[in-house]
Amino acid sequence: MAGVFMISDHHFGHKSIIDFESRPFADADEMTETMIDRWNAVVGKDDKVFHLGDFSFLNREKTTAIVSRLNGYKTLILGNHDRGRSRAWWLETGFQEVSEYPIVYGGFFFLSHEPMYMNKHMPYVNIHGHIHGQKYEGNHYFNVCVEHWDYTPVAFEEIVRRVVPSEEQ
Repeated sequence: MAGVFMISDHHFGHKSIIDFESRPFADADEMTETMIDRWNAVVGKDDKVFHLGDFSFLNREKTTAIVSRLNGYKTLILGNHDRGRSRAWWLETGFQEVSEYPIVYGGFFFLSHEPMYMNKHMPYVNIHGHIHGQKYEGNHYFNVCVEHWDYTPVAFEEIVRRVVPSEEQ
C-alpha cells in the first residue's frame, strides 16, 4: 500500500537559507543532495507527497532536474516564494498537481503553506510550513518544515499519531 508524506520549505538553491535557519550544510549543493537523498530514503515510487510550499529558488531547468530525481506522486501547494511562478510553470517542472490554495485532506486536515487561523474550538488540524524552525503550540497546528524533520518528508500516519488522541484513531 502506498504511503502519504508531507514536507515543506526545502528552498532548493537558496544559499542564504543555510545561515538564516542554521541549516547544517556547507553550501547549497550539499543541501540539495542531502535533501534529495533523505526524500528518496523514505518515499517510494508509488507514494504520494504533499509539498507545502517554498520548493525551489532555481530556474526551470535546475528545478525540473531536482523534481525528476524525487520519488513519488508530487503535489505542490504554492508557498509565498513559489507564487511568482505560474501553476503551469510548476507543472512543467514535474509536479503532478499544483494548488494555489490550501487543500482539505481526509476531511479533517487543512494543508497550507502559511499557518491558518485555528481556534481551540475547531475540530481540525492545520498541517503547514512557512515558519521554519518556529512552532505553534497545541494540537491544531503541525509544522512540516524541513528544519523540524531532519530534512525528510513526514509520513501522514506519523502526523495522525501525534495529533489525534489515541482513543479517536
